[in-house]
Amino acid sequence: MIFNEKIECINKEELRQIQSKRLKELAQRVCDNSLFYKKRFSDLGITPKDIKSIDDITKLPFTEKDNLRDNYPFNIFSQPLEDIREIHVSSGTTGNPVVAGYSQEDLDLWADVIARSLCCAGAVPGDMIQVAYGYGLFTGGLGLHYGSLKLGLTVIPCSSGQTKRQLKILKDFKPRILACTPSYALYMAEIAKESGFDFNDSSWEIGIFGAEPWSEAIRKEIEKAWGISALDIYGLSEIIGPGVACECHLKKGLHIPADVFYPEVIDLKTSKPVLPGESGELVLTPITKMGMPLIRYRTRDIVSIDYSRCECGRTSPRISKILGRTDDMIIVRGINVFPSQIEEVLLAIEGTQPHYQLIVEREKNGLDKLEVLVELKDSFFSDEVKSLQHFENRISKEIESVLSIGVKIRLVEPKTIERSEGKSKRVIDKRNL
Repeated sequence: MIFNEKIECINKEELRQIQSKRLKELAQRVCDNSLFYKKRFSDLGITPKDIKSIDDITKLPFTEKDNLRDNYPFNIFSQPLEDIREIHVSSGTTGNPVVAGYSQEDLDLWADVIARSLCCAGAVPGDMIQVAYGYGLFTGGLGLHYGSLKLGLTVIPCSSGQTKRQLKILKDFKPRILACTPSYALYMAEIAKESGFDFNDSSWEIGIFGAEPWSEAIRKEIEKAWGISALDIYGLSEIIGPGVACECHLKKGLHIPADVFYPEVIDLKTSKPVLPGESGELVLTPITKMGMPLIRYRTRDIVSIDYSRCECGRTSPRISKILGRTDDMIIVRGINVFPSQIEEVLLAIEGTQPHYQLIVEREKNGLDKLEVLVELKDSFFSDEVKSLQHFENRISKEIESVLSIGVKIRLVEPKTIERSEGKSKRVIDKRNL
């Protein structure tokens, strides 16, 4: 099923015409209504008239997260506050958080792109969906809620947490679809097993997971635990929230509605476009946003992109699963390290759990030390020192072959690493950088 066949199966030239028209309108809109962009355009010596087609997008400046923080709370909006109907705030550990404003047109757009995503994932009108993303300032819960209503689903707005209650709802209400973070899906499986939940009572067939990077290895763990098709959904508050991209049942990349979000993938060092299939930083321009449209927003997410037609029939470009984040990336002894690289290694080794943590410290000699905490399954955890040392050495060698640097492995007992009902924290950097 395709939500809007006319636009989702559009040919490239027609899409290009739509993108060009919308980019020209966007350039004029932000120049007229945003003090931030008016100054950026002036500083670069460009005007909206310089934007004649989608190809001219490279003439426009990048926007970065610090620009949004520096203009906290509302200075980057392109509409007055009285025309803003909803405000979301992203979580942040330093400085001002990022504020996102939605006009009524934006809320309607959000519902539409989420409905397209849900349909892409295999949802059909009349399905019941259990939304276990957080509701509130975080965009996950409300975004899935709006889109589910738009598609005609029955929504159970569980929010995150209260895991045993989530399992009771699953058993009693029989929802077909689950939406939450992948780490929470694994945590629910763990609690279900501990509490004696009969997995035959699970009615979930489709899981829509996002809000944090997750690997193919984690996908297999979730599908094995719950017997569902685990699909990736992508979004970020600054652009619109979830709904920026979603996998179809074929799992061959996340479809981006490119009539709404224009994607670029750029080289991390040169900021120039990379070739299709090559990895780089995803840059997004929401070409139809009204309340807080951004131009060439650097997402910090590392992906590759495929412009070929998908076997599902959609012609939209597809990005890979998130390969890492430039701000999650840690540099250890000059080597770029992404948690996803270590995750793939760990979950390929029998006996490890999908729970791990990276701890980076700087020693007195000035060298960095990377320690990886790894949970083992009960059946593999042993008090025999030789057995544990053998396991540590094996994991260390596997990771070193991927990263080209030595790491210290610390095996820990099951349930030692803190669980999360939201986004998991994979990296603890103790260096004073």
